[in-house]
Amino acid sequence: MKLYVLALLLIFPIIFTAQNSDAFEWPEGNTMAVSLTWDDGRSSQVVTGTPLLDEYGIKATFYIVPSLAVEEIEGWKTAVKNGHEIGNHSLNHPCSGNFLWARDQALEEYSIVQMQNELKEANKKVEEMLGVTPSVFAYPCGQTFVGRGEKTMSYVPVIAEQFNSGRTWLDEVPNDPAFCDLSQLTGVEMDGKSFEEIMELINHAKSNGLWLVLAGHDIGDKNIQTTEVEMLKKLLPYLKNPENKIWTAPVGDITAFLQEQRKK
Repeated sequence: MKLYVLALLLIFPIIFTAQNSDAFEWPEGNTMAVSLTWDDGRSSQVVTGTPLLDEYGIKATFYIVPSLAVEEIEGWKTAVKNGHEIGNHSLNHPCSGNFLWARDQALEEYSIVQMQNELKEANKKVEEMLGVTPSVFAYPCGQTFVGRGEKTMSYVPVIAEQFNSGRTWLDEVPNDPAFCDLSQLTGVEMDGKSFEEIMELINHAKSNGLWLVLAGHDIGDKNIQTTEVEMLKKLLPYLKNPENKIWTAPVGDITAFLQEQRKK
């Protein structure tokens, strides 16, 4: 009996991989997709990050809070000009009040209508600042609810109505392009990870034809919530090399491709 169970465990991953690779085809012969994303609109993203991305010709998605991004407004205007995508990360970055710093904007005290209005206002401010209207969203703290107890509600439907995609945070797996809910895309942390650790994620995604959405915050030297430049200097040329067959693009571009595929 034990040998039978072991045999099944050995066989099923192979079947799963084959089904995934046969079920979905990425463009131009690519075997997977990667999106590089960063949250909040922190200064280091345009002071350090976008110049490095531009050096390799790789476009990323930045989910910004307008009040933070205004600190480096010229840098953000340059990022938009150079083809980077600007996403919505809310107006006030509401998270659970269990984060003590978020107590004044606690999701437990939010309503669906309040969230709808906040996201519309955030889009309006981004458009005023940068001349673009975000079509993609990242959930602050990766949390998708408002209210508490019996009155708790998901605001995923709000995102589905107002945006083409929504990305969560601190997830463990990439997105299956043929199955994933575009309003709840998984975001896998890249802050603090080495190139070797990121490669483990890429190799897993590549073997199954998946879409890996990497998510971070600051960009710089080793520090808390920081995507390390040392890692990026190894990752970016790897992603850019056509021999590795990885489609690297902003979330909005890949979302649009999947939407078109799902219409067929």
